[in-house]
Amino acid sequence: MKKIVAIQGAEGSNHHKVAIDFYGKEIQLSECMSFDVLVDNLLDKSAEVGVMALENTIAGSIIPNYALIDNSNLHIIDEEYLNIHHHLMALKNQSLKDIKEVWSHPMALLQCKEFFKQHPHIKLVEDVDTAEVAKRIAKHNLKGIAAIAPKIAAEIFDLEIIEDEIQTIKDNSTRFVILQTDQPALNENVNKASLKFQLDHKRGSLAAILNVLSDCKMNLTKIQSLPVIETPWKYSFFVDITFEDYKEYKKAASILEIMAEEFKVLGTYKNGRR
Repeated sequence: MKKIVAIQGAEGSNHHKVAIDFYGKEIQLSECMSFDVLVDNLLDKSAEVGVMALENTIAGSIIPNYALIDNSNLHIIDEEYLNIHHHLMALKNQSLKDIKEVWSHPMALLQCKEFFKQHPHIKLVEDVDTAEVAKRIAKHNLKGIAAIAPKIAAEIFDLEIIEDEIQTIKDNSTRFVILQTDQPALNENVNKASLKFQLDHKRGSLAAILNVLSDCKMNLTKIQSLPVIETPWKYSFFVDITFEDYKEYKKAASILEIMAEEFKVLGTYKNGRR
């Protein structure tokens, strides 16, 4: 039986590429046009696992997704850092001068801004998803319209790549996490953890937490604060740490559980930056 994987976006998207990297091509995709729908698919058991983008080297953190994971009590079980490549694709036998409009996700358009400055005859149109546009062009035989999408979309929908690698910054990567509702089995071979906690307003409270992580030989790779909606001027902190010794991690987690408020482990897994 095929594994059901929920992704944000359509077949041929970067989320789809990550799903294939983890589970192979023989999967059943649940295409979700928003991250909220993706989470709903997991919560109602329509999908077994989900692929969610969490941060990008250019755009930064996708902050609402931290709250989605936390509020839905989802577990991070793995991660992947995917290099992002933007390709301009359209129906076959067309050149760049034949393209009148490019439809794509606003972030993709932004990341390819410098390329389109060189081609002012092309109108840029914001759309819901990169791969979904590629699919629509193929399905409705839309000439003069191009999509910005990953190379996998051109292969799936039989489109021709007019221009390769049109992103402004070539070293552009996105961190994706794999999510599920069930608590994963204990695995002491992990070397990364995502944690969430709240702190009171005492001076030095965050510094004390960071000192504990340092003393337990934890390497802080990410810290992100989010306001606690129900309590004005109070914040939750989401941190990622890497470590070499699982026992030291457990020691750090047990101390943080005592020191911090609302302490939660969002996931322990293998570091995707190998």
